Amino acid sequence: MARHRTAAARPDEIRQHNLSLVLRHIHGDGALTRAELTQRLGLSRSTVGGLVSELTRLGLVEERVPTGGAGVGRPSHVVGPRRGGPFAVGVDIDVTRVTVAAVGLGGEIRARQVFDTEAGTLRPEHLVELIEAGIRALGCSGHADGRQCGIGVSVPGTVDISTGRVGVAPNLGWECVQLGELIVRSAPGVPVVVGNDADLAVLAEHQRGAAKESDDVVFLLGRIGVGAGIMSGGVPLRGRDGHAGEIGHNVLDPSGPPCHCGKRGCIEAFIGDAALLATAGRPGSPAGGAVASLFADARAGHEPAAHVVRAAAEPLGRTIANLLNTLNPERVILGGSLAALLELARDDVQASVERYTFGSATRGVQLVVPALGEDASLLGAAEVAFADLLSDPR
Repeated sequence: MARHRTAAARPDEIRQHNLSLVLRHIHGDGALTRAELTQRLGLSRSTVGGLVSELTRLGLVEERVPTGGAGVGRPSHVVGPRRGGPFAVGVDIDVTRVTVAAVGLGGEIRARQVFDTEAGTLRPEHLVELIEAGIRALGCSGHADGRQCGIGVSVPGTVDISTGRVGVAPNLGWECVQLGELIVRSAPGVPVVVGNDADLAVLAEHQRGAAKESDDVVFLLGRIGVGAGIMSGGVPLRGRDGHAGEIGHNVLDPSGPPCHCGKRGCIEAFIGDAALLATAGRPGSPAGGAVASLFADARAGHEPAAHVVRAAAEPLGRTIANLLNTLNPERVILGGSLAALLELARDDVQASVERYTFGSATRGVQLVVPALGEDASLLGAAEVAFADLLSDPR
């Protein structure tokens, strides 16, 4: 009988794997001592020392000797991301705002540029121009080694992450846009990754935020649209062509308010930013801090604003209950304007969740806000841009 033969791993492959492990731990958790790395990786002290030395030579990490303390013997060196070392460009597209940031290893946002746009007017070609302008304004070439690892882009729509093609981004008015290809043309030789905003947000929160200790998580992101990023068993759930988590146009009530998609009673028509302003009788664009102003009034006890928040708590809880019934996560993170709704009406939201959840699906589930705040999608975009460097630090 023929034997299946598998080639043994070469020493350089083992070395690359171990360098990647060390860099991933430091990237995800920040500064660690050599002793902590030795314990985590199960390698000898000398092996870890050699790996750290190589990463230092590559300009990726730096070491310092801790000062103070009364321990016995020589203190273990602390290894952290190199200040001013390689960076990724993260781009977060919202309907009325584009943010471009330089992000270092460890998730440090070194600088950012924000461009305000008018709802419905951002065209793909204009976006590429804004990204180019943002990178120039950041002065990325002025960083210590000028090494740009890649560009990650967060889009409020369906994305084929393997090609960078945006299937549909309804609130941008985009359909079948080869966004990744457009950006690559403007930045030849630089890796480009495009992803859905909620998918990237849950990735960042799982890496270093509110979902760090949870492998079954939903990130519910409320902006003008509403979407969900899903992590199941520690693996991102995106579906066949990127539609998984596009819940904004799931119908909560077919006799509910009309939605711009042509249906009635969509989730977005109840708890999207434009819907909140319409309920408050504050017509106009959600840009310019209008939604933040609504929440500020609610916090100040302004009754019409507080009424809008209370009214949104019921459909928000129903939305969360549907996710719990379907996906059975252990944690639900509410980002964007939904974080403020949770803060202001947690008891009402929780009561609605319990009313519509089946059986024990709510048991032990935590409703939390993002540890990374409004930067979750931005940092998730940078995270995917770091993928090649983290896989092969050399």
